[in-house]
Amino acid sequence: MAQHNITGKWGETKAVEYLASKGYSIVETNWRMNHLEIDIIAQNGTRYVFVEVKTRTTPIADPRVIINSRKISHMVACANHYMSAKEIPFEAQFDIIFVIGTPRSFTIEHIPDAFLPPLRTYR
Repeated sequence: MAQHNITGKWGETKAVEYLASKGYSIVETNWRMNHLEIDIIAQNGTRYVFVEVKTRTTPIADPRVIINSRKISHMVACANHYMSAKEIPFEAQFDIIFVIGTPRSFTIEHIPDAFLPPLRTYR
């Protein structure tokens, strides 16, 4: 496995541990719909939380620039499909977790409710 894949898996494991320590119930990890994936699906009260995890070994100036409109669109499509297929009656929330560092020394930044699903207009 390539080093960036190993680093990513490590970061996702740390993110799962972090969410569990905050009282989230982990429902699924690495859930796939075709070529799209949600890193973590968790439940927090009456919300299903869809989490994108980004792991970096060195800090970047503004980690939020990593999540672009295309990634948001993919996460929303996956979440919609998941909630429809499983007939989940709860509200969806989209979080981002950044894991920065190495196993010896790292920080976790959690951005709950990082974005709202984009609204579409129909003609």
